[in-house]
Amino acid sequence: MNKIGRKIYYDKETGNVILDTGEMMGNVVGTTIDQDFEIYAALKERVRDTVGVIQLEFGQYAQDFAECSGYRVNPQTLELEFSYPDPNATEPQEPVYRKPLSEELEETKQAIAELTLLLAQMQGGM
Repeated sequence: MNKIGRKIYYDKETGNVILDTGEMMGNVVGTTIDQDFEIYAALKERVRDTVGVIQLEFGQYAQDFAECSGYRVNPQTLELEFSYPDPNATEPQEPVYRKPLSEELEETKQAIAELTLLLAQMQGGM
């Protein structure tokens, strides 16, 4: 069974998402960027040089996509950024884009592990 990750096409100047092809699995065949520009109406109407694309692995950022209220590509870093709903907000909020929470969680886990090791070394040296 084939598993194909999503492709996210975005406006290079603003980072706004033009098209998300979604993930596919089963008896599917991947397409090229050229084929996508022929297939999808949202891409046909665009000047090719103004459009960027990010190819994700199947399942990459699955939790972030499930929980986010929006996403875009940062035009400076060319990395995906997500906005998440504020459970305490009583009125609609402007989206605040940030790196994927899944990446922030991994970085936090790594920092905790490093601090734990440092503390253990300090206590052992006393």
